[in-house]
Amino acid sequence: MPALRPIDIRNAHPHLRLDKKAVAKVIHTLDAHRAHFQGGCPDGELSLAFLTDKALAKLHGDFLDDPTTTDVITFEGQPALGVAGEVCVSADTADTFSKTHAKNFSEELTLYVVHGWLHLAGYDDLAPAKKRKMRAAEARAMTILRTEQAVPTFNFKR
Repeated sequence: MPALRPIDIRNAHPHLRLDKKAVAKVIHTLDAHRAHFQGGCPDGELSLAFLTDKALAKLHGDFLDDPTTTDVITFEGQPALGVAGEVCVSADTADTFSKTHAKNFSEELTLYVVHGWLHLAGYDDLAPAKKRKMRAAEARAMTILRTEQAVPTFNFKR
């Protein structure tokens, strides 16, 4: 079995509680199934940041010239230097979406992590055909995570 990638997990949301080992299991499970996802996320350290809407909107504005809120921003790394990339997700957006669409908060936030990992694996969701391919990959990934009991429990308290 290959070595597990290093994962730096930062929880910068004051109302989010998470188990870093459980969150790392999401990435390690996806990595173990990388053949099903265009070869998967490149090797190297992966950073995950759980942020507020305000913090993610600032990154969105600073790096993508769009200061609106979003669910996920992914920054490609430099695999040659051992850095796969960084996935930044909004716990606020997951909370709002899960409440307004009667979804499970933990699954929604996990989906955002999956979405970022898939971007690093080469998936895109800007054009309609590519978006369909991304959604299909997200569904496959979430099925794998559920089957392997690798969806972490996130707690969000306002």
